[in-house]
Amino acid sequence: MNGSLDMIRGPEQHPSRFADYFVICGLDQDSGLEPDRFFGDSLQSTPLDRAYKGTVLGHYPDSVPWNHFDKHAVCMLCLPSGLRFRTQKHSIEPSFHSFVLTKEDGHRTYGFSLLFYEECRNKKICHAMQTLQSMHITELSSGQNGTPPIPRRGQDGHNTRSLPRHFKLSAHSPGAALGYYDYTKDKLLVTKSISLLCQQPYLHAARTFLTNLYKCVPRHPGPGLSLESYVYNLLYNVPIPLPGKSLKFFVPNDEPAKVPLELVIHQPTLPEELPMLDYPLKDVFSWLGVDCVIQLFTCLLLENQVLLRSADFQKLMVVSECITALLFPFSWQHVYVPILPASLHHFLDAPVPFVMGLHAQSEGGNLKIASEANLCYVDIDKQSIQLPEELPVFPHRLQFITEIRDLLNKFKVPHPDKTDNMAINYFNGDIMTSSLTLPGSGFHHPRRKHSLHDVLDWDRPDPEPHSETLQRIVDIVKRTGVNLGDIDSVDKTTKEKILTAQEEYHDTLIFNNALREIFLNRFVQIFSSYEHFVIQPSQDKEEWLCNRDSMHVFDKATFLSDQPAQHLPFLSRFLESQMFASLVDNKVLAAWSELDPNIRVFDQRISQLKQKVGEGIVRSPCYEACQAITATQKLLEQRLNNVELEAVPPTEILPHRAAYFRSFPLLDGVALNKEPTQSLLRSRRGQKQWKYKMKMIEASGKLQTPQESQSPRPQTKFSTDMSPALIAQANWTFVEKLLKDCKSKTKRMLVEKMGSEAVALGHGGEFLSDVEENTLVASLCDLLERVWSHGLQNKQGKSALWSHLTTYQELDECNDATKSIDPNFLTPETEVSPTRGRERHKSSGERKSVGPEHLRPLPDSLIFDIRNVQAMTDIKTHIGYARAWVRLALEKKLLSRHLKTLLSDTALVRSQYKRSAFLRCEEEKEQFLYHLLTLNAVDYFCFTNNYPTTKLPYRVVIFPSRKASAATTTANSWVAISGTLCETNPVSIPKGALEFVFHHRNLGVLSTLRIGHDNTGLSPKWMVEHIVVRNEVTGHTFKFPCGRWLGKGIDDGSTERLLVGALVPKSIDNEELVESCSTPPRCRSPSIPRRITLTHIELQHMLGEAVNAIVKFHYRREPQDGSLTALLCGESGLVPSLEQTFLFGFKSQRLFGKNLYVWDYFVRVKENFEISLLEEMDEYSQRLSRDRRALTENNQRFNILRSYCHLIDQINTCSQALGKDGKFQLFICLGAREHLLHRMLSPMSEARSTVDMYEEISFLRSPQLLTFLIQILEPLDEFHIVLEKSLTQGISSIC
Repeated sequence: MNGSLDMIRGPEQHPSRFADYFVICGLDQDSGLEPDRFFGDSLQSTPLDRAYKGTVLGHYPDSVPWNHFDKHAVCMLCLPSGLRFRTQKHSIEPSFHSFVLTKEDGHRTYGFSLLFYEECRNKKICHAMQTLQSMHITELSSGQNGTPPIPRRGQDGHNTRSLPRHFKLSAHSPGAALGYYDYTKDKLLVTKSISLLCQQPYLHAARTFLTNLYKCVPRHPGPGLSLESYVYNLLYNVPIPLPGKSLKFFVPNDEPAKVPLELVIHQPTLPEELPMLDYPLKDVFSWLGVDCVIQLFTCLLLENQVLLRSADFQKLMVVSECITALLFPFSWQHVYVPILPASLHHFLDAPVPFVMGLHAQSEGGNLKIASEANLCYVDIDKQSIQLPEELPVFPHRLQFITEIRDLLNKFKVPHPDKTDNMAINYFNGDIMTSSLTLPGSGFHHPRRKHSLHDVLDWDRPDPEPHSETLQRIVDIVKRTGVNLGDIDSVDKTTKEKILTAQEEYHDTLIFNNALREIFLNRFVQIFSSYEHFVIQPSQDKEEWLCNRDSMHVFDKATFLSDQPAQHLPFLSRFLESQMFASLVDNKVLAAWSELDPNIRVFDQRISQLKQKVGEGIVRSPCYEACQAITATQKLLEQRLNNVELEAVPPTEILPHRAAYFRSFPLLDGVALNKEPTQSLLRSRRGQKQWKYKMKMIEASGKLQTPQESQSPRPQTKFSTDMSPALIAQANWTFVEKLLKDCKSKTKRMLVEKMGSEAVALGHGGEFLSDVEENTLVASLCDLLERVWSHGLQNKQGKSALWSHLTTYQELDECNDATKSIDPNFLTPETEVSPTRGRERHKSSGERKSVGPEHLRPLPDSLIFDIRNVQAMTDIKTHIGYARAWVRLALEKKLLSRHLKTLLSDTALVRSQYKRSAFLRCEEEKEQFLYHLLTLNAVDYFCFTNNYPTTKLPYRVVIFPSRKASAATTTANSWVAISGTLCETNPVSIPKGALEFVFHHRNLGVLSTLRIGHDNTGLSPKWMVEHIVVRNEVTGHTFKFPCGRWLGKGIDDGSTERLLVGALVPKSIDNEELVESCSTPPRCRSPSIPRRITLTHIELQHMLGEAVNAIVKFHYRREPQDGSLTALLCGESGLVPSLEQTFLFGFKSQRLFGKNLYVWDYFVRVKENFEISLLEEMDEYSQRLSRDRRALTENNQRFNILRSYCHLIDQINTCSQALGKDGKFQLFICLGAREHLLHRMLSPMSEARSTVDMYEEISFLRSPQLLTFLIQILEPLDEFHIVLEKSLTQGISSIC
């Protein structure tokens, strides 16, 4: 790259400097000691163990226009544990950590801080510490505190002569002596931090610069550049490389006299490579293991709350940065605070997704987290993870883990297996207990080292003590040139090569690239066809942005319908995430502006995949490993090995500087604020100098920082200003967000559900699958948990909503101690007959039509539903109880009403919630309940469909004929009920009872009921008008019309009938209910013939509608079990339509005083077919030699006749209890299953019995009507019809 770049920097542009600020934080000796009140170790700890407020001592330059300097936030993160004091008895080794500052627009600034201890020579500070020490000893000696000092982790048994004798004897731990300071004997040391603030996270370069800069502080006069010269060179003369280029620059060496050290940084080329990641992924897998990382990765994708814990600040930052980088091309859209300072612990109460890092010693012993339903808790030091409930499995998880482990083994990265130290906890109480006290506060680990770094290193093994003899042996071995590491690993067959720091850094970059390609490949494989489902806008940009919340930009239902069933639980939830919505939004916005860089990389990977496998939308369900590692690794190695650009080495900028320092000084602000007019870079190819302006390079050389593409949505800004006004403003933001989420979720549920109902009614539109509906309801449950967790004062369980409900129940039971609950099974609220009241004593003439409208309604109280949920034995957790209650209330359309009742107890609400809580904001609460009330406009079965193993009570009410002679039976009767989830065995009806309750595993939505008896006793004949079955928990009532006799020698002789049910609407009154659920006009007596009054045109229309409904059913993406039965056997179904069709033109329905049924005709046709089969068998041998083609046609006819006869025989044999109409119904259903219906019509029309029993106008004798009948039934051949077990009578397929 040659020439000069002579461009002018715009006011809005960020210059491509390596670093924006160099910062020094520490003790302001003029202001004195001010305790930091946010740390919980101030009262019972020694003054040395307390935290004090630090300050920014200096930052260089004073300001840059593109990055405002926030001194409060910078100091808070540079010194995240506050200002700490130590003495010479402690270990005072420097420590390094990085952090991130997130602005309101989502832009991130990365910080890198080196912490070290310096001697405090200010006598006022030393005297103040001594005074605090004396006061603390006096308080302990007089027993004012009542407890001895709490030793810090890692403090051992060292003692000191400066303590009073009586205190030494009273102290419980001799290690406590280390925390005391004696002005006359000890040196007082205090923390200081030097830091860099950068636009991009070059971790390795920043750590090397800060570490070596600290080592270059001159301890005595000698050669070497001043500190200002190195800092000035890094701030002004080191740019960020252009995309696809690498840059060499110079940093201090580890000794002042040595020449500057060379470092190389680079910038990937987009879209050929992934964005830069300098944090080591190796460390993350070494600390956590593959299984834990994948679980954490899944939680992040589903936007759960993620809380990391470690005693090392750098571990928190590394895990946070690495795990969010693995989300590419998606990006984390929510709160992101990898290091959460103690002053911001209240943000853990935020009812929003977050990624936060919590230091192990900053918990204070009583830290509480409001919501646990969506919390993923990771203890990095213990290598353990606690997952939220109902976490779906990442697609191809096992193969994915295997591929990752192969890469880790290839690079020799140690990683714990799941069975080693990894503890993946779902239900244990180690972390998430009723008190929610996080672990670590009660642990004591004795150590030899005692310093601030005990917090960072407390879990590492203690070093063995070295004697003088052992030390001499080690010195001798070192002088001989023997490597002690090789001695320790003599059992290894191969000795690993020792890498330099730069080589190790290059190896880290190569591993990062390979692992990130594997993760990206997963998204490429899953979403390879996502562009086909993006709904492009039809309006301009401004209109689209204004209506964004109400518009669909991705066809989720169609996309999910193409995915493997085992992946739907994860994918259906991920499609609802904000990170997926953001990616799709950016894809749509590309119609008006430049495509997002992340999406450009993603689309190119998809394009490469399609070049190999084709343009098909549906991908193979098999796991496909990553193939892109080699190509991108080659580009990376080429860039690192062939450095094209070199920054100018640092030169001395201070002609006169101090000869030496005894501590890290404040730098020369005048020199460091003087910005050069140009920066010089040297091309390593031609050694020519050229100008390089500090600016963003547009178009061909545009440098896109990761933050600009990571989070286009605003994020919360964290500050140390804890004024009540700002706290109230932050809280109000949460309240508004909760209300907005409630509005958007309820609107989405209504739109999607109404869309699905429109499809069911044949109006077109999109169909809402069961999986997606379940996801929306689960999302509503999560929202309610967030609402009830906001502003909670004292957490009593994992579910804030369930805790509130049970507390309300306890208060209610205190007022009425007579109420009780049976914990063994669900029971109806009352055993009093809901149908037999005063009407029981009325005469038959006085009684009106009896139906489900006379059922006593179930209690709709909040307590009734709580008790029913508590009796569900298959639920084990509070979260599960809360979700079951929400689903039940939503299904009963009582959710808004119940919550309003719950919140009407204002005294209870005030006792449990802060004044700023959402539930105490009256106007917002009313709007919230109103939005939930709108969900009553649609029907949900979210409780019925999601708890298949729950035992539920069902009430059966039989409504017999009004005639006294037909109202009872002496036979032993029974019912068997089928639903979408399962079916019952025959349930005996108590003798003489017309109403009873039985308990059974959840049947789902009821579809059919079979009623019958054994035809015993003096008067077994029984006429049943209809049967009503009610679920005593959900209140769903189903009516099964009958209107037929049960008994031999009456009606069609049936002692068993199959009835098809219909859900009784709750919104209609009694008269409408009687009319809408009335028994069909069937024959009520054997003496009344069934006459056909419909014309052939009306019958054609009726039959066409029935077949069309079955065709539509099979074209649905998610057909519901049981609904096909209603389409076949229900009113206006295929069976009634064909029955009416076959009765049209029937010559006589009575013969010699007996009724003739269609089944009688079918049996006679079977006899005709058997004769034809015998005749055709005789001609078979003769036709075999004459006409092969005719033989083929004859074989088809032969198979049809044989199948027809076999089916008739099977029905007559297996269905002894069925009457003639029941057998006809069974034949039609089995004929549809065997694809026999349209094929049998032509042979039937030619049968002798057809001429005898039908007139010429009938469908079987009229050529035009017969052709219509064959053609209308022929489309059913395209579908694989699956019948309920209750329909088939155990008859297997003959195909």
